[in-house]
Amino acid sequence: MTLSTTTNGAQMSCEALTVLFDGACPLCRREVGVYQALKPAQPVAWLDVSKASVPLTLEDRARYLARFHVRREDGSLLSGAAAFVALWRVMPGWRWLARLAMLPGATPVLERLYRGFLRVRPGIQRLARACDTSHLPAGLVADLRSDHAGETGAVWIYRGMLCVTRDETVRKFARQHLDTELQHLQTMSALLPPLRRSWLLVAWRVAGFATGALPAVFGRRAVFATVAAVETFVVQHYAHQIEALTAQAGQAALRQVLVDCQRDEAAHRIEAQAHLAHPPGAFLAGWCTAVGRGSALAVTLARRV
Repeated sequence: MTLSTTTNGAQMSCEALTVLFDGACPLCRREVGVYQALKPAQPVAWLDVSKASVPLTLEDRARYLARFHVRREDGSLLSGAAAFVALWRVMPGWRWLARLAMLPGATPVLERLYRGFLRVRPGIQRLARACDTSHLPAGLVADLRSDHAGETGAVWIYRGMLCVTRDETVRKFARQHLDTELQHLQTMSALLPPLRRSWLLVAWRVAGFATGALPAVFGRRAVFATVAAVETFVVQHYAHQIEALTAQAGQAALRQVLVDCQRDEAAHRIEAQAHLAHPPGAFLAGWCTAVGRGSALAVTLARRV
């Protein structure tokens, strides 16, 4: 196996250095991104050895993923601290560090430090992945956090209903839509890493349970009016995000996820409204207004915390 091709198959024989990095590691990806933004003194090629399209034996791939490597123009490989020094020598703004590393005894010290880092890297990688939102539009992370919080609350709304009501019509409605909200929550959980989710999830569970349980005490009419009020707000909330993504290239898949969720929520609203023979009275209308405003406040908090 040779490393004479880039990921798109172009020859790299003219490159002074070929950097072999683990693109699946959020730490490596961020560091390489810093280097790639610079204009090196000599040509540098970048090879993501985590990609299955890169032809490597299992042994070679494991070796390159375990330690940082660069290939020099003569075909020789450097790894660890020596590889970093070789890269720093051609990177503007980093050459001073390369000069320090080339002082007598400095590179062996850096190598020991690098080996120490490798021992703790798996833990740091797990933490970084739990925070990594590089796959998401930067301006939409806060909205997705509020979506995750909202779907958490929705799950507990229906659980609150099921805990209180004995009305079979309501129970059937709640069980059916609980399954849908659980699917939405799984979707949002897959999109948003754990440490970027709202820190108030316990509060959203409690608020959701209360929002489902209280109207269930007063009967099916209160339940369906509450669901209609909640879903009216949710449909509008998704609409703003969908509109924001429409003009962004490369976000069609994420936009479709939001469109699918919005469609389900709209169906919940229509079904709830169909169970209401006539508009809510003054007391129930006031409750629905409070539910809508509470949903808006929850979104504001979840976007920030």
